[in-house]
Amino acid sequence: MHVVVVGCGRVGSELATSLEMAGHTVAVVDKNVTAFRRLSPDFSGQKVVGFGFDRDHLLEAGIERAGAVAAVTSGDNSNILAARIARENFGIDHVVARIYDPRRALIYQRLGIPTVATVQWTTDQVLRRLLPAEEQTHEWMDPSGKVCLSVLEIPASWCGKKLSGLNEPGRFWLTAVTRFGNAEIVGTNAVGQEGDLLHFVVEADALDELRKRLEHGPEH
Repeated sequence: MHVVVVGCGRVGSELATSLEMAGHTVAVVDKNVTAFRRLSPDFSGQKVVGFGFDRDHLLEAGIERAGAVAAVTSGDNSNILAARIARENFGIDHVVARIYDPRRALIYQRLGIPTVATVQWTTDQVLRRLLPAEEQTHEWMDPSGKVCLSVLEIPASWCGKKLSGLNEPGRFWLTAVTRFGNAEIVGTNAVGQEGDLLHFVVEADALDELRKRLEHGPEH
């Protein structure tokens, strides 16, 4: 998929590199040519000097064939404008904007424009919104890379069963369940229901083990 990244600051450069490493083609737009120095020396994508809300600059970046657009400059107004143009003028479904003001972020979320905010967390969340069909292993990981938060859909084999059977002390632990759009901290007697989203704290090297436990179902 072709992705247009507007802004080549810390988030934009990291995002562009991550997308390219994942096998996507990437075009980065920034008004300052020196900003492209932040990109990895191995980055082979397109670099466009310009503005993310300028139609000609977006066309130069290949927005007409893009499957996703991320607006992650340092300016809220520029990001929202770029996101709206991508969504409304070019019909891009997967669009996300970085917003620094949380009050404004809520407003734009209600208008249907996903917003995110901070560097590593922002990069992860943007990738999720741009590439929802691709498997993501975790929502957040601590800086040491040892502990992460993971959200997984409940399989049919665990519906009607006590969810405490999913826990492995010191490896992974179910902390909350999202049911019918509402998240709640789980108690020891929580029982799974169809459609549940299960929130785990997991040791990074235990993710595969957790997935296997979900797949195999409760022990009889």
